[in-house]
Amino acid sequence: MATSPSILDTLRRHWGYTAFRPLQADIIGSVLEGRDTLGLMATGGGKSITFQVPALMLPGLTLVVTPLISLMKDQVDNLLARGIRAYFLHAGLRPAESRLIYDKCRLGKARILYVSPEKLQSESFRQQLSRLPVSLIVVDEAHCISQWGYDFRPSYLKISELRKKLPDIPVLALTASATPEVVEDICRQLEFRADARVFRLSFNRTNLNYIVRRCDLKEEQLIHIASRVAGSGIVYVRSRKRTRQIAEALAAAGISADFYHAGLAPEEKAVRQNRWKTDETRIMVATTAFGMGIDKPDVRLVVHFDPPSSLEEYYQEAGRGARDGKDAYAVSLVAPSDKGVLTRRLNDAFPPKEYIREIYNRLCVFLNIYMGEGFGQVYEFNLEEFCRRNSLQPGQASAALKILTQSGWIEYIEEIATRSRLMVVMTRRDLYDLRLDPEAERVFQHVLRTSTGIFADYEHIDEPSMASALGLTEQTVYENLLKLSRMHVISYVPRKSTPYIVMSRSRQEGRHVQIPREVYEERRERMAHRIEAMKRFLFANDECRNNTLLRYFGEKPQCGCGKCDVCRSQRATHHASPAETIRQAEQAVVYALTHFPDGVTVDRLAAYLAIPTQSVIATVRALADRGELRFDTTTLTVYPR
Repeated sequence: MATSPSILDTLRRHWGYTAFRPLQADIIGSVLEGRDTLGLMATGGGKSITFQVPALMLPGLTLVVTPLISLMKDQVDNLLARGIRAYFLHAGLRPAESRLIYDKCRLGKARILYVSPEKLQSESFRQQLSRLPVSLIVVDEAHCISQWGYDFRPSYLKISELRKKLPDIPVLALTASATPEVVEDICRQLEFRADARVFRLSFNRTNLNYIVRRCDLKEEQLIHIASRVAGSGIVYVRSRKRTRQIAEALAAAGISADFYHAGLAPEEKAVRQNRWKTDETRIMVATTAFGMGIDKPDVRLVVHFDPPSSLEEYYQEAGRGARDGKDAYAVSLVAPSDKGVLTRRLNDAFPPKEYIREIYNRLCVFLNIYMGEGFGQVYEFNLEEFCRRNSLQPGQASAALKILTQSGWIEYIEEIATRSRLMVVMTRRDLYDLRLDPEAERVFQHVLRTSTGIFADYEHIDEPSMASALGLTEQTVYENLLKLSRMHVISYVPRKSTPYIVMSRSRQEGRHVQIPREVYEERRERMAHRIEAMKRFLFANDECRNNTLLRYFGEKPQCGCGKCDVCRSQRATHHASPAETIRQAEQAVVYALTHFPDGVTVDRLAAYLAIPTQSVIATVRALADRGELRFDTTTLTVYPR
């Protein structure tokens, strides 16, 4: 290692940073010493640097296992833009594309190879593995290997087979949130050696203000908060439909907003994400598909419109705020009904076992898999169509598919969104003799002019941009690309957003489909524990919110944060006189009425201010008696004077 450039020089040369974030250099040093290493770094802590820097300093290939396919593609694009040769493998690639990537890795023309966990079960991958010059194995989202974790994936258990095939290669495991028992399980499952090292960043985010707001009218409260907190923000919801509805409500209130979910086309996702990153859009209303791997440091507001199912999920999502070290707000909007919502999620996530076996039978019929067949095969899968044909509820069916995945019968990959890509496959000599009609010629010449390296590798293309540049319709461009593909001039893979089913075993009779206790009963108990912890965080007011998080993740807090709503409430109770409390309430009501020039009901005003209705009524009556506002006691409507 003496002749290698320093890790700081590598960081500066390729990323332009002059210093590492906390723990990054320690983890990198441990990896370069050849030790098995576990890094627990909060969202935004810079996990990717801890393996990307060693990848450039080690002689061979760094193999990265990650379940986040969209993040995998983003990271590869970013690395290629920095001149770092990186590729990725997942079930959505064609065999020819996979073979090309294997060849590049084998010949030393790649430094980093990302693989999805289901690829580890592929016979072709296992055959290729022995030919690859692997120097480091990286397990991202390492909590997925633990059945104690909130997002266990049985395909991750195959990583231990990598250790048997590559016993001398160090393993770096990374995760943002893990309880002590999950940390211990990760080290055991990955068979860490005796000299392994574990590096932890504290879960204490001193610049995050954890706030819980109880309200019946969440949209009103969200608009109020977004209008009071300046800067960029994210609003997390659990429904694709609701992302649009809430974004439209924010926009109608004059707040710049857009929506994002996994069902959008890849190009549309990229456009919306870029607008938000460059501050053209201020608030992004999104499902949890948004935020992974996005390095936007100045997010000042993260709002949970719907409660997450665990503190692990909450911590990761809230942690996308304040990455620049300045203060930000993590706000949870909580309605009384949310307790019941969280309880129902437990039953929805674990439907009856007989129902799960019936879903297995219907899935095999839907995919035309005969008894004893299907092992290792990959099938495109449309959940909506599957449910429509079988008169099923999508939520329950999806939960059953996940349990079948965790039981090792299938691998349900919910969504792989791929951009269009193509490669020229005809030899340059044959191209000289190629005769095309004028329209196809225009399309092909445009491809040749605008794409580099297209004779050696697949490159992404954007049909709408091509259509605009050529003055053609998107359909015309698409049809001509298909024509060129049928003529074997190019290999063209159109964009798509498709879930997949990978058959982990040959089809069996449904009655023989066993659901292990550790997958069903034990995981149900652990989910119940996580939901109860989430309820305590959202509904209890006897402990600092930050301390509740720290205790959950195994840390011992010394004192309250002083910033969360519980600490603020306690401080206000201790220091504010009764007269001061009344004055503050009156000021809040008068200010709020500036947003309702045509009047507002007491209930809406109470929701807007996040204070009890009876307190609002008392305050309004006092102000009305002094002539500072008008109060219609018949309709309980308040008007500015």
